[in-house]
Amino acid sequence: MSAPAPIVVFAYRRPEHLRNTLATLIRCDGFADSPVVVYCDGARNPAEYDAVMATRRIAQEMLGEAAEYHFSEVNQGLSRSVIDGVTEMLTRYDRVIVIEDDLELSPGFLKYMNEALARYADVQNVFQVSGYMFDVPELAGNREALFFPVTVSWGWGTWRRAWDSFDPEAKGWEGLRSDAALRQRFNLQGAFDYATMLFRQMEGMRDSWAIRWYWTVFKASGLVVFPPVSLVHNKGFDGSGSHGRGWLRRFSGECHRYHDGDIVLPETAQFSQEQYRFMLAALRCQNGGPMARIADAVRRIFRS
Repeated sequence: MSAPAPIVVFAYRRPEHLRNTLATLIRCDGFADSPVVVYCDGARNPAEYDAVMATRRIAQEMLGEAAEYHFSEVNQGLSRSVIDGVTEMLTRYDRVIVIEDDLELSPGFLKYMNEALARYADVQNVFQVSGYMFDVPELAGNREALFFPVTVSWGWGTWRRAWDSFDPEAKGWEGLRSDAALRQRFNLQGAFDYATMLFRQMEGMRDSWAIRWYWTVFKASGLVVFPPVSLVHNKGFDGSGSHGRGWLRRFSGECHRYHDGDIVLPETAQFSQEQYRFMLAALRCQNGGPMARIADAVRRIFRS
């Protein structure tokens, strides 16, 4: 087993959210052996200064001198912070685990992440390990990890060889406008409107590193490793963050404290069409079903 991957924590101005995230991280199996690096963005305005400083104090109090800290003097925004931070860490290490300040982690999260990062380090079509899993009842009893062609940004890991292909300019994105079949595949057969997210990003109406990372992996026909049940619970759907809102959508899920035994990591990285159908059905449901699709269509009309 290779050395544990460094854990990179991105924080901003939510001290109590960070306190909860770090408390669950510290309880993870293997935490004591893991390098930890904290990136904390700067305040956008004077009104945010106290919250930003409080967030930094929480990090230092809970992690102490063993962690490494990068505190920005200016506000870079989440997208630039994550891109620059992950890129910097992957010049120093060959793999990395990434969490943000609104996540609650299962005690088995780090063990699964490190084992998967070690197992698939040289499997070129695997681009990411995800700690989050959609709520798919038909797959929850599986012992084996799953492979799907979509990225997730809540508790994830990757390798230098995969991140080197990250394209922040999202070259070729315009093709999604004219190619309906391509757009349908990118939108996971209509389960989620990723294309509009990418359009808004490239037209300057959004600030998302994650949609550009998904486009990178999609173009390469890459796969992502998922646990059969989620090891991550997103606590950021309370209106405190800059992203992640949507009253029809139910993606926060439940954090499974323990999986029933170790998660088995298949030797071959390939996804099952049957499992994929189950996942797409669950994603459509978590995305709000027909009502959310109607709301999305109305929003696209008014923004066009």
